[in-house]
This record gives sequence, structure tokens and C-alpha cells, in this order.
Amino acid sequence: MKVYGYCRISTFKQSMERQIRNIKLAYPDAVIVKETYTGTKIQGRKEFEKLIKVVSSGDTLIFDSVSRMSRTAQEGYGMYEELYKRGVSLVFLKEPHINTSTYQQAMEKQLSVNFKTGDQASEELLAGIFGALNRYMLNLARRQIQLAFEQAEKEVADLHQRTREGIQTARLHGKQIGQLPGKKLVTKKSVKSKQLIQKYSRDFGGSLGDAECIKLIGISKGSYYKYKKELKNTELSNEGKTPLNNAKENQVKLS
Repeated sequence: MKVYGYCRISTFKQSMERQIRNIKLAYPDAVIVKETYTGTKIQGRKEFEKLIKVVSSGDTLIFDSVSRMSRTAQEGYGMYEELYKRGVSLVFLKEPHINTSTYQQAMEKQLSVNFKTGDQASEELLAGIFGALNRYMLNLARRQIQLAFEQAEKEVADLHQRTREGIQTARLHGKQIGQLPGKKLVTKKSVKSKQLIQKYSRDFGGSLGDAECIKLIGISKGSYYKYKKELKNTELSNEGKTPLNNAKENQVKLS
């Protein structure tokens, strides 16, 4: 029987240190499985998909909160039931009321009473009443699990709504959101790549062709031609020309 702790973050701005600390505090021997930069759905989480294939009956899977398993109610509840039926124990540190052990207790606490009243009608009535109570207890346990996943899903929706409202408010107050139109994003990678293009490309006095430059610099074709175009446009601007004027001059020379 193995114990796994699953930790997940959705964006690069988040840290999973808190999740790891909480799991290790409760289960020091847990094997931590880390997943980074995911969306809200289970599909596409490579580490989680590997994990659910590995876990077997008797193993324990721990989450800091239900939202780390799934923030989509339908998917989350479906995965919960699947793992429960496979005999995998699920532990949610922040929502212990939906741990599979709690669900199992509800299953085991079903009322089972044999009535011998001597009256068949009374016995059937009592059996029906206790059967209904058992079904109610199981449905209540299932509903609590569903509600936990629904709450996690609602938190995501509320967060997105607050973000949209915050952006709208900022724009109404004249604040710039995002990159200015027409402004190029400058990164260390783009600066370094352009320097190498200028140094080695034949178009800028070097000795290498496009394919050779792409291989040497180690960037994609799209990035290479984009940087090359920006360099040429910068040269033309410095000469007081535009790409359009330059294209017309080339046409005249060719004719």
C-alpha cells in the first residue's frame, strides 16, 4: 500500500510549496507528485493521468483541497467514484468530510434490522422505511461530495468574473491593460537571436544562409523570419525608408 500526495498549480505565478508542506505534515511518507501550469480539467494533466494508472486497491491519494483534484464538478465527482470503486482511498485535507473513509462509513452504517412482528404488512412497512433511510444516507453522502466539487468550480467562475471586472474598472480609469498596440515585446532571447542573425546571416554581411542560421541559433523558422524582418525594417527606418517603399524600389530594379 502506497501513499501519494498530488500537488498542482495552474499558472507560473503560483507556488505549490504550501500544498507540499501541508501534505507532508499530515503524511510524512507520502510520495509527492507535482503538476504545473494546468487548466481546470483533468484531461491533459500528464502527471495525474500517470498517477491514476499506477494507484491500485489499498493505496492512498492525498490532495491539499478538492480543487487540486478538479475544479469541474462533473469530472471531479466521476473521478472520485472511479477511484473509490477501485479501492483507492482519497484524502482531502481541507474537506475531510468527503474523504472516501467518510463515504465508506456511510455505506457500512446502513441500518439492517430484522423485524418479527407476526404481521406481514407491518414488517414490509418497516423494511420499506429503513430501506428509504439507508438510501437517504447514501444519497446525502454522495451529495456532499458533489457539493464540494461544485463549490470548487464556482470559485473558479467567481475568480474569472472578478478578474474581468477588475480589468474593466482599470480601463475605465484610463489604465493600460496588456501590451500597447504596435509595441514589440522585447525578450533576452529575441535580443540575443537578432544579434546572431546580424552576425551570421548573409543578408547582413555574414556567410550563412537561412537554414544554417536557424540551425546555429536554435530557434524556430517562424521566430527566425520574424526577427529577420524586424531587423530589416529597423535598417529601413534608420535610412528613412519603409518596407513598402523598399519593395517598390526592388520592383523597379528587377524591371
